[in-house]
Amino acid sequence: MKKTLKLTVVASLFALGLSLQPQAIAAAPMLPELVSSGQLPSLSPMLKQVLPSVVNIQVKGKKTVNQGFQLPEEFLFMFPQLGRQQPQEFKALGSGVIIDAHEGLVVTNYHVIDSADDIKVSTSDGRQFDAEKIGGDEHTDLALLKLKEYDRLQAISLANSDELEVGDFAVAIGNPFGLGQTVTSGIISALGRSGLNIENIENFIQTDAAINSGNSGGALINLKGELIGINTAILGPNGGNIGIGFAIPVNMVKKITDQIVNYGEVKRGMLGVTGSELNADLASSFGYSQNSGAFVNEVMKDSAADKAGIKSGDIITSVNGKQIKSFAQLRAEIATQRPGSNVTLGIFRDGQESTLTVQLDESAKTIISADESSDLSPAFEGASLANNDDGGVLITEVAGNSMAARLGLKKDDVITAVNRSKVKDLHDLRKMLQKSKGKVSALRIKRGNSELYLTLR
Repeated sequence: MKKTLKLTVVASLFALGLSLQPQAIAAAPMLPELVSSGQLPSLSPMLKQVLPSVVNIQVKGKKTVNQGFQLPEEFLFMFPQLGRQQPQEFKALGSGVIIDAHEGLVVTNYHVIDSADDIKVSTSDGRQFDAEKIGGDEHTDLALLKLKEYDRLQAISLANSDELEVGDFAVAIGNPFGLGQTVTSGIISALGRSGLNIENIENFIQTDAAINSGNSGGALINLKGELIGINTAILGPNGGNIGIGFAIPVNMVKKITDQIVNYGEVKRGMLGVTGSELNADLASSFGYSQNSGAFVNEVMKDSAADKAGIKSGDIITSVNGKQIKSFAQLRAEIATQRPGSNVTLGIFRDGQESTLTVQLDESAKTIISADESSDLSPAFEGASLANNDDGGVLITEVAGNSMAARLGLKKDDVITAVNRSKVKDLHDLRKMLQKSKGKVSALRIKRGNSELYLTLR
């Protein structure tokens, strides 16, 4: 019986991440002694310090949804309301983490507050505050909220997610299914997960700590009570937990939120390479002894990589001293750096390892959806745009009876110039429209084999 009790105590201590020497195991106190003295191993003391930093989020708003059918364009003059996308009210729940108590800043997932008109944040002691979005980044699924009136907030401590290892203990805190603040525990199952078709920039922590609907935006912490990630997604049938959850590493969170606080927006650095994952066969054929890294297939002409001397066939092994395991991880590391930043890359080429310093370019957005197009100009509302392979901006879709349709834009049109200035891509178009804001502009359009001008007011 004594032996069983002793093993139970040791197992409990290991569950808390405590390692014991053999002599310490022999001297471990009996369970009844721990119970009587109130020393039973527990996460409760740490959680009491952390729970006030994790909040519940309730949002309300309107989202534009497509109707079940689309009336042919020639009949829209009879029933114009049937050609429009109809806004519908929605409510949603999620979680968030206080990262700055003095400024009232809360980080959460972008998808939690997307299209929200009303955001309310509730703390663990039952208080509720109104909040507003001060910035967000859809591609990393992160958003930053600021509480409008607040007091007595407690911010969480931030860890260094680069130091995480598979097998480290992890605790998830959030608001699953709107039940209220809930704590689950597990371990780090994997690092650097990507290719999940969840977000555009993926470098996830995978954990088996139970994460369910409503946990999005909540905290993943270590046993010290430090934030190691923001819970963002689960893999499972019907949105239920099967022990595979994903969190955005806190180092990525810090980079994105710092940009929002300091610049009011997120801009991405661009290296200017295309590449692929490195497998054992590819590594062997290039004389590289490891099978982790980012293989460079092509270097774009005049890009940051080209100017720094990176060549196709290079294997990028590290960014600023941090080992790179995959091309997806390289992309995530570069995309969270500010344009103009200098990064040091580890390179393997022709059997030799070296380092190169690269000053990153600014990444131009290559696709704008119909929902985002009004950000360019109200006149583009209802149009989907993309960079054209031969230069200019391609109109990929135009919604019936939209502002873009009334302007005269049609699918497969290519915007080649604003007034007399040539348009190279979406980034170029955005800059020109901002420069001519409040003035009348003429868009030069290539339509088939002909050209025309449309007036933008």
